[in-house]
Amino acid sequence: MDKTAFIFPGQGSQRVGMGLHLLQERPDLVDRYYRPADEILSLPLSTLCWEGPAETLQDTAVTQPAIFLTSLATLDVLREHGARPDVVAGHSLGEFSALVAADVLDWTDALRLVRRRGELMSAVNESVPGSMAAVIGLDLERVEKICAEVATETGQIVEVANDNEPAQAVVSGQSEAVDRVRVEAERLGATKAVALNVGAPFHCSLMAGIEEEFTAELSRITFRDPQVPFVSGVTGDYVTDAEDIVEGLRRQVADRVRWTETVQRMAADGVGRFVEVGPGRVLGGLCRRITSETEVRATNDERRLTQALASLAESPAA
Repeated sequence: MDKTAFIFPGQGSQRVGMGLHLLQERPDLVDRYYRPADEILSLPLSTLCWEGPAETLQDTAVTQPAIFLTSLATLDVLREHGARPDVVAGHSLGEFSALVAADVLDWTDALRLVRRRGELMSAVNESVPGSMAAVIGLDLERVEKICAEVATETGQIVEVANDNEPAQAVVSGQSEAVDRVRVEAERLGATKAVALNVGAPFHCSLMAGIEEEFTAELSRITFRDPQVPFVSGVTGDYVTDAEDIVEGLRRQVADRVRWTETVQRMAADGVGRFVEVGPGRVLGGLCRRITSETEVRATNDERRLTQALASLAESPAA
């Protein structure tokens, strides 16, 4: 268990002020990434990351490139200190950061894709309003059964969107059905079933309508075979071919995030350290609950980044 994985967070990890701690040591990151990103997107993304307002940062079309940009800058800091992963993975949106880390995508191409992805996903919610909820304390099979029963009863779409860890699944779909799943899950013994503050019903069949347009966006970009092993959250296994990675990103918008399988696959292959690269600490907590015999490091503030770098410096794999 001597391998190190860099894992990259998805939507929900955003917060006003994210990334500011990186600039204390590396002010050059402003000219290297932040100003170019603002120009590429014609959006004051750096200001939104650092100063908000929080309401704007919650907009899916802004949230996704903001998290990507923060993760990218964090990755640069780790690389400057000589840290290198043995394997990479990302949770939903985080896969784009992971693919930059694996040299599959140029960061500017990934930024444009992430922005367009966020715009398309946000548009779905305008035409078919939906929501998401986390169900905690029930196993995946039970949550799947509840979703199927509620979908039959209501005639609405509600599906498991994320298999986050053995006792946490996220459901996604039309709002009435999601609310019914929450009530039924708690009746059947869930510790809690809480609504998530997200901008759209991600990773369910409501998103299928944007696959064609996003596929067209993907076709305009150059993808390379990964230079660092990459585990896909769509399959929960390694993907080694650029064409298969593109197919995974196409499917990803409407398919389930198989995070439990992703982490289990990496652990089975000898990963004993997970470093969450970017804002937030959600993924680290999930990793601890999926595989207890592991070291987890975060990079979302100065103290935790310093600790992560010290840990990586001690490892021959780093």
